[in-house]
Amino acid sequence: MFKKIAFIISIVAFSAIGQNNTSYWQQHADYTIDVDMDVDKFQYKGIQELIYSNNSPDTLYQVFYHLYFNAFQPGSEMDVRSRNLPDPDPRVGNRVNNLTSEEIGYLNVSSLKQNGKPLVCQTSGTVLEVTLDTPIAPGEKVTFSMKFDGQVPKQIRRSGRNSKEGVALSMTQWYPKIAEYDFEGWHADPYIAREFHGVWSNFDVTISIDKNYILGGTGYLQNPQEIGYGYEKPGTKVSRKGKKLSWHFKAPNVHDFAWAADPEYLHDVVKIPNGPTLHFLYKNKKEIIDNWKDLQPKTVELMNYFSEKIGEYPYDQYSILQGGDGGMEYAMCTLITGERTFESLVGVTAHEMAHSWFQHILATNESKHEWMDEGFTSYISTLAMNEVMKQNNPNSLRGVYQGYYQLAISGIEQPQTTQADRYSHNAAYGASAYSKGAVFLSQLGYIIGEDNLAKTIKRYFKEWKFKHPTPNDFKRVAEKVSGIQLDWYLTDWTKTTNTIDYGIKEVVQNNNNTKITLERIGLIPMPIDVYVEYTDSTIESFYIPLRIMRGEKENPIPSMKRTILSDWSWTNPTYSLEISKPKSEIKTIGIDITNTMADINPRNNTFSE
Repeated sequence: MFKKIAFIISIVAFSAIGQNNTSYWQQHADYTIDVDMDVDKFQYKGIQELIYSNNSPDTLYQVFYHLYFNAFQPGSEMDVRSRNLPDPDPRVGNRVNNLTSEEIGYLNVSSLKQNGKPLVCQTSGTVLEVTLDTPIAPGEKVTFSMKFDGQVPKQIRRSGRNSKEGVALSMTQWYPKIAEYDFEGWHADPYIAREFHGVWSNFDVTISIDKNYILGGTGYLQNPQEIGYGYEKPGTKVSRKGKKLSWHFKAPNVHDFAWAADPEYLHDVVKIPNGPTLHFLYKNKKEIIDNWKDLQPKTVELMNYFSEKIGEYPYDQYSILQGGDGGMEYAMCTLITGERTFESLVGVTAHEMAHSWFQHILATNESKHEWMDEGFTSYISTLAMNEVMKQNNPNSLRGVYQGYYQLAISGIEQPQTTQADRYSHNAAYGASAYSKGAVFLSQLGYIIGEDNLAKTIKRYFKEWKFKHPTPNDFKRVAEKVSGIQLDWYLTDWTKTTNTIDYGIKEVVQNNNNTKITLERIGLIPMPIDVYVEYTDSTIESFYIPLRIMRGEKENPIPSMKRTILSDWSWTNPTYSLEISKPKSEIKTIGIDITNTMADINPRNNTFSE
């Protein structure tokens, strides 16, 4: 597996055409981090060496680092933004503003050198601004050497100490992380409790911590014989000398590194045949142990489901860690709260695990395209839950459609192109990213056909894993798979707040035929499936392609007779078709009986005598 990932690293900067229609490239970093943790003070000191490869065609005169823990201080941008939202995340609210000096988080960089020469740095909130000693030319590698120290904040959002469930350390966004530079330039966004973007990297991390603490997280443990706690091979003699243990992890080709630690963790290991090893670390509490034991075979099923429907999981391990404040995905692991009902525990695991594909392997810029990660993840994890939990729901995605409908009529919707931190309402961000994002994918199946959607997801993963795909890259894959033009769909759905609303305007007798007139009321045009049920209980469909699609989907119900009609130009507000049967023989007429087109007003979609 190490060889396979190393090969991917060696070719990834030159292997695709995409983004802005130039040769694809991406930056690369190699981190070596040594950290010494004081579990009594919740403070740590670190040394970081970062070898940075400038694979861009540009000369770089500055670099930026993220210092996420600085967000957990009164007056920070996260704090001010939360206190000025009409509906702040209740986990944050005004809690940051109330932190004491012992409870705040911080990351301080005491020195930074470029190839041995000191650099001028300035901390600006959660971003370290660095002026380079010597510009980094295209194709050049440089070494940044850093000393830093940090304090783990009180658990508020994702990261922190002493969570409500008693987990000691949820160590996410804990180290100075170099910002991404791509074809759009630098992405040095401040941390406002939203999403992330990072450089594809190799990590070599050593964490020295009290020997009674048990760790789990990103990467492969390199010294299990010294650690024990279920990581060593059965029968191995473990020697834990001194007050601290040094946990040594390596993580190849990831864009983040996270871990959690607690002295009361139980650690279970499950090896999937021909798949990765799963690690489960959770508190030794009697009331949750049975659920966490029962979660393990379900997690195996989920891993196999996602590998089948999206693409093979490329790493050799994945860890589910009790910690954090809800559920949050990280490279090769997730942190989730563990005191839940069993179905909720499986549900949060399904969602966060699916992120491994759509965020930690297909690494979109979440700050700009959060719906590509959250929405696609919500779509596939909902389907996975329906199968793995045997819910047998024929319309398992109904909930995400309802979430979108509420958003569309709320009056607070903003286009999905809105930067994640710029939404005026927390609820609008959530519904747009999760529900509307999931509907984008589900509704694409209505437009190009479910078989083509399944092929698109797999091809998208195959072509864009270990890169940073954009919305246009996904759209182009779907066009190649289906032969249907989709620029109109990407534009209308993600760049506007226009809605879909079609109706049956009129049904009249015309000699021995029946004339049906449809109308487009909403601004988003769509292809239309019309289903007619006759009084003898037979049903047939009539398919009206949208002209700007320049193509047609296959019959979604092959066993049903379908007539393909002439296309409908989006400029025409109405469209008429004739059925060669009298009106008296028609029982019902319906637009999209599959309910996969997100029509905000279904009441005008049916006609019956």
